[in-house]
Amino acid sequence: MNSEMVIQFAKDGVYTVLIVTGPLLILALAVGLIVSIFQATTQIQEQTLAFVPKIVAVLIGLVFFGPWMLTNMVEFTASVFRNLNMLVG
Repeated sequence: MNSEMVIQFAKDGVYTVLIVTGPLLILALAVGLIVSIFQATTQIQEQTLAFVPKIVAVLIGLVFFGPWMLTNMVEFTASVFRNLNMLVG
């Protein structure tokens, strides 16, 4: 295993992490922005109002994006094992 393969594995790993977590992070960001605008306009400064909607949105996002996320992670893991098998065998 040379350094180019290690760098490629790391690059693919970082890319997979960004692709898999991206939709949930964007969803949490959008809900947080909406809640903060709502808090600013109504002047409600309740701490739990900032966290509970984001948690609920991320859980709903996991329900919808979960199978796709799992497929991407399994494909990445299979490609890593396939490439390592080619190096050893």
